[in-house]
Amino acid sequence: MIHIVGHTAIDHISKVSRLPEKNCSTHITDRQVYFGGGAANIAAGIATLGEAVTLHSCVGSDFTGSEYDRWMTDLKIHKQFFVVPETHTPTAFMFTDEAGDQMTFFEWGASRAFKDAEAPGLPLVHMATADPAFNCRVAEKSEFISFDPGQDVFLYNKELLESIIANTDILFANQHEVKQMCVTLGITREALISKVSMAIFTMSGDGSTLYTKGREHFIPAVPVTLADPTGAGDAYRAGFLSAFVRGYTPETCCRIGTVTASYVVEHVGCQTHLPDWNAMLVRYRKQFGELPSPQDA
Repeated sequence: MIHIVGHTAIDHISKVSRLPEKNCSTHITDRQVYFGGGAANIAAGIATLGEAVTLHSCVGSDFTGSEYDRWMTDLKIHKQFFVVPETHTPTAFMFTDEAGDQMTFFEWGASRAFKDAEAPGLPLVHMATADPAFNCRVAEKSEFISFDPGQDVFLYNKELLESIIANTDILFANQHEVKQMCVTLGITREALISKVSMAIFTMSGDGSTLYTKGREHFIPAVPVTLADPTGAGDAYRAGFLSAFVRGYTPETCCRIGTVTASYVVEHVGCQTHLPDWNAMLVRYRKQFGELPSPQDA
């Protein structure tokens, strides 16, 4: 069982010709509403790939019985939710320009309940965006920790970030998040990498890099037609973690994460085009060749 901690959210995804400067405006050319939230996206990806997953999240009184609730039930996601009365389920407003650059505004809503919630101790947990203090408490009590700060990286002060990194086994981040963690901690990129057993840094369409056991492995991106980049990182983590619990090597896990992410960016919405394991295998073979068995990976 893989446990995921973090936000469940409703995503309002808009396309704009350009992102506006401060005190300026721009026209929205398209707007759609989708299921989202970093942790929920990862849980949905894992469930679609066929692995057992439990999502620990906060939702508002508007969630129970909703279409999103039924979607998670259909995916067989185990739900461990703090239901917060008289609040909204967290909502994200995302704007993507023609160049693929993105800006996000996030309403925490029910997720504010994380701050005072009792943290579970879990055997294998991935912590996505959530309240930093809550994530730190989960990390302290759990056995194997995977962590990505996501857009909440700016909410971690030095003490909180040092605490969670000290308990992290696998660190995921994009280049912007790596830079901010280094600034917050006052250390170099190399020093950050040295603090964890395994680091995976994604570089959007330029692929990703795995750092483990003093070695560096570059994993190229899978070339596809980009519809929307939202959710690519979450899908990468879903693919990686699903492969990891099956016993594949970290480098193979990264390739599986890359392939999983390539499906998601072909459609708008973080959960609208998730591959199952067989679909992932088809594209994996085209890009990387035959998937090795876990014992040989």
